[in-house]
Amino acid sequence: MSKIDIVRAAMVEAMKAKDKTRKDALSMLLSALKNAQIDKREDLTEEEENAIVKKEIRQTKETFDMAPADREDIRNEAAQRIAVYKEFAPEDMGAEQIKEVIREVLAELGIEEPSGADKGKIMKVLMPKVKGKADGKLVNETLAGMMKK
Repeated sequence: MSKIDIVRAAMVEAMKAKDKTRKDALSMLLSALKNAQIDKREDLTEEEENAIVKKEIRQTKETFDMAPADREDIRNEAAQRIAVYKEFAPEDMGAEQIKEVIREVLAELGIEEPSGADKGKIMKVLMPKVKGKADGKLVNETLAGMMKK
């Protein structure tokens, strides 16, 4: 069952429950998923669907952060939408899981003690493996923590 079908079913439940805020959030997510599918002209893969959900979360967080402090209505709506979107987002990798992937990449590249000079090489191999599964900022910080000064 595709994420479009899952979101559509959740939206129908929200309409039956007369939960307008949840229905509106799901409607926006469904629209983003459908538009991406139309642009691609074929069904989306699970990774593509997850990337779209994460993108919607990121954009909504930006809206929340950019809203003036006195506009509680905008901030509350954004917070509610983020909560709904997170239900459909994949679980991000934790720091330990990221470290494990970094160790695999280091073994693959034959690097025993990574230094700043190796960072570009490591990231080039590492990022495709964690794309959509981990926050890039956390990956960068974890790698930096493992590097030899």
